[in-house]
Formats: sequence, structure tokens, C-alpha cells
Amino acid sequence: MSTRLPTRIALFLTLLICNLAMAEEVAKPDAAKSDATVSYWNDIRPIFQVHCQGCHQPAKPGGEYVMTNFESLKSGGETGDPAIIVGDPEASLLMEYITPTDGAAMMPKDKPPLADADLEKIGLWIEQGAKDDTPDSARQKYDQDNPPVYSAAPVLTAIQFSPDGRYLAVGGYHEVLIHQVERLLAGEPSLTARLIGMSERIESVAFSPDGARLAVAGGSPGRLGEVQVWKIDDFSLDFSVPVTYDTIYGISWSPDGKLIGFGCPDNTVRALKAEDGEQVLFNGAHNDWVLDTVFSAKSTYIVTVSRDRSMKLIEVGTERFIDNITSITPGALKGGLNGVDRHPTEDQLLIGGADGVPKIYRMFREKARKIGDDFNLIRKFPALPGRIFDVEFSKNAERIVAGSSFNGTGYVSVSNVGDGKLIAEMKGIPSAIFAVAFSADGKWVASGGFSGDVFLHDAETGELQRQFVPFTQGDKVVADASTSATDP
Repeated sequence: MSTRLPTRIALFLTLLICNLAMAEEVAKPDAAKSDATVSYWNDIRPIFQVHCQGCHQPAKPGGEYVMTNFESLKSGGETGDPAIIVGDPEASLLMEYITPTDGAAMMPKDKPPLADADLEKIGLWIEQGAKDDTPDSARQKYDQDNPPVYSAAPVLTAIQFSPDGRYLAVGGYHEVLIHQVERLLAGEPSLTARLIGMSERIESVAFSPDGARLAVAGGSPGRLGEVQVWKIDDFSLDFSVPVTYDTIYGISWSPDGKLIGFGCPDNTVRALKAEDGEQVLFNGAHNDWVLDTVFSAKSTYIVTVSRDRSMKLIEVGTERFIDNITSITPGALKGGLNGVDRHPTEDQLLIGGADGVPKIYRMFREKARKIGDDFNLIRKFPALPGRIFDVEFSKNAERIVAGSSFNGTGYVSVSNVGDGKLIAEMKGIPSAIFAVAFSADGKWVASGGFSGDVFLHDAETGELQRQFVPFTQGDKVVADASTSATDP
């Protein structure tokens, strides 16, 4: 009789025992799952951030309920009843509001209910004591009642005039500051409003075509990306939409005022309905961060520029990538593209990036692509030192402005669209320049950057007319990135 058979039987029994033991171990996590500690910061906060905080924050406290502050989150809103009863999810008003009945829940309002896994996680967190483990460095410090107070001006990456020329919007720390242009040019105190939302960093601002609203793109690095839309008549928050978990860039309005586009560091471009913030476009054609966006004249396409050295054309209705507008020949573009703007009436695109050369491209290709061509290029303008960070057409489409940085020094140039000739050159600005904008009448160019100052230059002569810190009211400092107004 062979000795192999008993050996094989023994091996089979050993494997069977091992598999049964492994199956028992696999089953254990489910049993132990309810014993696992649920973290507010890591597990619960992201759920609230995505689904709830857009309508329940200090700038827009729906039902007088604020969910960005932990004490307010627990205490509840206009009902007067606590939202969370520690240790008792069934008695907690919060769970009542978010738990669906017959497939529908009271909150989130007019949106699908939370996933069963999220509801289970929130209930378990309440059962375990609803503890707050938010890191001190990440706690929300600022709101409309407790604005920031600056000891030093933050870097400026967002600046724009309103279409009627009345206001200048400047991105600050946790806020957008609105200045009255008439008072500003007269040298009088001009700070009119401080729009304070959830975002720590403000990366981009854009007035709606009718000037009635202001869209803001920003966020908190590694935690939150956010689109804010503010009403200009009373400077109230219309809505806020958390997007991704990192800051977002390059916000723009479609000319018909119906859509808001922006770029993300997850290599996507997205667009929301301007009416209610519903996402209607998502495209991932880029290979790196999308830094700026602009819509076509008829609002049917969106154009994007990225750190991946390309400018892409995307159809809004189908969300499809259509074309690389710039050359795809290796080496044709020297580094990433940072800014794009569209001709006020035509589908021509002004871009600027790492090579320091402003360029105008046609949006739509008129002949078949050939390797090595750059057919869509219409005109190059005189180069600026260093890297261009922002570009813009004047409202009458006669001029373009570009801003750059080289070794910590800023440069701004104004050129003629028709022949590409340089009109005005602002050299040696004592600050890297990251944002530029024409006034509505085209007479002034505003720029800002690393120093936190805003520079107002004459667009015709290039002469500096005004340099000011936008975070002051007269001689009084109104904001500080390191201490809140209530800090000792």
C-alpha cells in the first residue's frame, strides 16, 4: 500500500482546518464592526461636508441650524430641541431628519437620502458618545459674526471688477472683500462688504454676466473644495456646494448665466447649474490639475487649461472631450497653462502660462490636425519675464492684459489685440503678480499677488495710480490670518 494516500489525506485535513479558521477570522470583523470607534473628523465630518454643510453654515444657516461648528451641530436649530442626544440615536432629532421613510428623508432637502452605510455610521457615532476629535488646527474660527483680523496681508490670487464697474472683488483669507471703485479711486475708505464662507483659501472670483451674483472658487487644502455663490444686492450667500476634498480653481460663468464652471486638482473640470448648484458636467480629459475655465460665446462648450500643458475643448451638453485646441506636439508648449479668457463676443481664446508669452487661439479647428502644427494659434504678444499667472481681455475686446512673476518681482503688460503691439508695461512691481483685471471702462488695470497689495495702473500709460492693502478700512486693519477677533 502506498504511503502517499495517508499523506494526502492529512494534507487535505490540514488545509480544511486552515480554511475554516480563516473563514472564522473573516466573519469576526462584522461582529467587531459595531465595536470599532467611529471618528467624527475622519468618518462623520466628510458626510456632513458633502451633503449638509452647504445649507447649514454660518453664512447660510438653514433652519437656524449650523453644522460646521460642533457645539451648534449638537444643540440644534429653530425647533429648540437638541439635534443629538448623546448615546441615543433613536431619540436624536438629527437621525429623525436624515432617516428616510418610504424612500424619502426630510434632509438633505430636495436631494436623495443618505446611503444606508452613512446612516449606520452616524447612528453608531452618536451611540458611542458623539465625541469631537477635530484637530485644533482645523477648527472653524471665522464667520460673519467673528471675522478674521489680519496682522499680515495674505497672498492674492483672485481679483475682478463687476460688469457695471461699481465694485472690485478681492479674495482674502476665508473671505472675499468687496470695495466700491468710485470711493477707491477717490482715495476714500471703500471696503463695503466681507463675504465669509467655509473656504480657507479663495482661489478665483467671477461676477455673473448681469453682475447680480458673485461666484467664488476655493477651499481648504486636503479637506474641502467649495463653490460659493453670493447675491450682490444684499451680500448674502445664495448657496454653497462642497466639491472634492481639495481647493478648486478657475471659476467662470456661461454667457447665458445658467452654468458655473471650475477646475479641480483631481484633473477634472465640472459645471453646476447657477440656479441651485446641481452638477451637470464632469470631464476628466486632463492629466493634471485644471487651473482655469471659460465658456464659449453660446454657452455650449467649456474650455479648460491645465498644468498638463494643454487647452481642451469640451461639449457641455454631452460632457465629451472634443479637441486639444493647442498643439499636441511634444515641446510645443513650455510648461503648464495657468489662465484663459474668451474674447467678449467671439470664440477666440487668450491664454498664458509657463513660457511667459500671451497668445490668442481660435476655439474651433478649421482644418484637419497634422502632427507638428499649431493651426489654431492666431497671435502671440510680447513676452513677459517669468511665468504668466493670469490674463484677461478688456470689455471692448481691444486690449489684453497679462500678469507674471519672475524671482519674486511682478510684471503686468497691456497689448493691442488688433496688431499685438505693446501699449503699456508695468515693470518691477514689488510683488509676484498672480491676478489681473481690467476695469469695466478699460481705463484701469488692477493686479495683486504675493505681497497682498492691490496695484491700480493706468491702462494707457502704465503709471501707478494707487497701491493699497484691501484688508483695511482707512487706516484700520480688518483681518488677520493667525488670530480671530475673539482671541486673547
